[in-house]
Amino acid sequence: MSASSPTRPASIDKLVQRFQRVSDPKRRYEQLLWFAKKLAPFPEAEKTPENKVAGCVSQVYIIAHLENGQIHFQGDSDAQITKGLVALLITAVNGLTPEEVINLSPDFIQETQLDVSLTPSRANGFYNIFKTMQQKATLFVAST
Repeated sequence: MSASSPTRPASIDKLVQRFQRVSDPKRRYEQLLWFAKKLAPFPEAEKTPENKVAGCVSQVYIIAHLENGQIHFQGDSDAQITKGLVALLITAVNGLTPEEVINLSPDFIQETQLDVSLTPSRANGFYNIFKTMQQKATLFVAST
């Protein structure tokens, strides 16, 4: 495990380690599906064009709110693997400051080895979801 740094929160290190323990790509997908099942219900009223993630084949929605300086995301997707990716990202970044989210690199997906298991459209979706989360974090920074 690498030492914690401002660009690599412990929550991401923990996720990376969890996926690195699994060598079988099918089992990694099973873990993503487990994350999808654990995702909190998403409010139907928030499934609006402004909360939709652009560039995803699946329907993906992300919302964020700020509480005591920490950002908290909620998300949903109509595809289970993509929903798992949403849940993975939410687990990785919830509770960070908006600045920490903005400064993160999505490259940790390579360390999980999920990137080699994902289809190109899902891998692209992962990056689009991540960028949407960063954009929402940027709005909180801009408003303070």
